[in-house]
Amino acid sequence: MSDMYFLGRKCIFCDKYGLYKLKDKRLKCKHCNKYYSINKLKRDLQILYYFYLEISARKTASELELDYGVVHRKFNEFRGCIYDYQNNEAKRLNGELELDESYFGGKRKGQRGRGANNKAIVFGIIERKGKVYTVIVENVKAPTLMEAIKSKTKKGSVFYTDGFKSYASLHQYGKHNIIRHDKDEFVKERNHINGIEGFWSYAKERFHKYHGINKKNYPLYLKEMEFRFNNRNNNVYKLLIDICIVRRVV
Repeated sequence: MSDMYFLGRKCIFCDKYGLYKLKDKRLKCKHCNKYYSINKLKRDLQILYYFYLEISARKTASELELDYGVVHRKFNEFRGCIYDYQNNEAKRLNGELELDESYFGGKRKGQRGRGANNKAIVFGIIERKGKVYTVIVENVKAPTLMEAIKSKTKKGSVFYTDGFKSYASLHQYGKHNIIRHDKDEFVKERNHINGIEGFWSYAKERFHKYHGINKKNYPLYLKEMEFRFNNRNNNVYKLLIDICIVRRVV
């Protein structure tokens, strides 16, 4: 992105003409009152583009000839912006909904699946032909899952789950269809949870390249995956600019 774009007196944030230079050489817009350093903005947009491409912070730093610590911090800032955006934009899901839990990270030794140790427990709800919502939970007990379901879905929806006992009271909130995995039933016409299982695969494939994520950071990474999945048919880079750059400028 050339300096001429910024020096053409057209604001990148409100798209109006009316930029003027401050004494510290930053530009300020008389319409939206936002001001910024051209060099810093160009750097941040470059880093954001590599983040959008899902290139690692270390490779981004190498290719842009920047300090790894700077890039790593910016990547985490971007994830923080996405986390806030996803939580603020979240609406109750309705219609045909698939529900499931999955386990991320931790050691592979020992028990796997429900009850696995050293893993982040993630509960997910996906609206067929719509968006996915995820949340890290402390356990998979009925009260925990039912609270998430009540807060993030509309009563009267059609729910699809496996036969896990924690979903036993789900019929109180809508029609409950159960897939009997214990009887080798995985797909029976519309009775399946392929959508949410597809999201688990989507997220885990991307997590694998990080070669380990600190458990406390999983909420940020998880919301990033949720964001990318929900906007897979949109202009993600343009949306990232709005969320991570425009909304953060003074």
